[in-house]
Amino acid sequence: MNHQQNDPTTANSFLPMVSVVVPIYNGEADLPELISCFVSQTYPPERVEYLLVDNNSSDRTLSFIEKSAVNSPINIRPLSENKIQSSYAARNMGIRAAVSEIVVFTDADCRPQPQWLNSLIQPFVNPEVVIVAGEIAALPGKNLLEKHADRQDTLSQKHTLANSFCPYGQTANLAIRRTAFTQAGLFRPYLTTGGDADICWRILRSNIGSLEFAPDAIVQHRHRATLKELASQWRRYGRSNRYLHELHGVNLMPDISLKDIGYRLTRWLIKELPRDSAKAIAGKANLVDVFNTPISLFTARARAVGQRDAQLPEQAKTIEWL
Repeated sequence: MNHQQNDPTTANSFLPMVSVVVPIYNGEADLPELISCFVSQTYPPERVEYLLVDNNSSDRTLSFIEKSAVNSPINIRPLSENKIQSSYAARNMGIRAAVSEIVVFTDADCRPQPQWLNSLIQPFVNPEVVIVAGEIAALPGKNLLEKHADRQDTLSQKHTLANSFCPYGQTANLAIRRTAFTQAGLFRPYLTTGGDADICWRILRSNIGSLEFAPDAIVQHRHRATLKELASQWRRYGRSNRYLHELHGVNLMPDISLKDIGYRLTRWLIKELPRDSAKAIAGKANLVDVFNTPISLFTARARAVGQRDAQLPEQAKTIEWL
């Protein structure tokens, strides 16, 4: 895995056609700002198509996409995947409809920055590169949970790119050559989490080509703002690891018991809380520092529960092909 170094001359001359695929479920509220980000891209608009795939939404997502396709200055193509409730099935719908050799992925609740596509596409000037991952940054956090996640860089690609089993990029900010799908297959349509790692690993372990990181290709994403949302996020991470263990043999994450949590909370109450509270009063710490331990324990427990309770459905092993 390499890191991109931009060459201004190349950036001005290498402008292939690009297909941007976005799976959307009940994303009506996110779509105006997302489309605004697409309109603001510095990549030549005539070289990009935006395939917005409604995944059986119950709100007005599909009608909003269809209206936007008529009125927008960019090329929006409305699509619908209403047979399988899975973002990966929706992405497969977009891949099949795409006309470009390079297929880019992001999500409805992401906010691509103006230089996003320019930076994400440039590494493909090297024909050996088949996957490019851009960076995922946080939108400004407003409450304690969001600020804690920002401190931990929870969403950053640096965690997945450093995976000890095999690097991978998250589909919130990822680009893949169409030829790689031809050889390794599409996403597993019935998988509900872990599909980004699965597709990258199938491509990379087939020696189809290499993965490169484009740190200047930035999308911003919201952190979870409530304990319910945070627990759901980390249980999903746990389920993902269980699924990838069954699909690829990756190691399971160590469990964290209630006894472990009790010990660490007691230590926090007796030692860390008084110390960090004093620092906060003196202006040398903040609430993120004070509550770091209990929030981290909460997410660790949620992840452990997700991994423990997950069972990979047999159907989720299915790979679709172009």
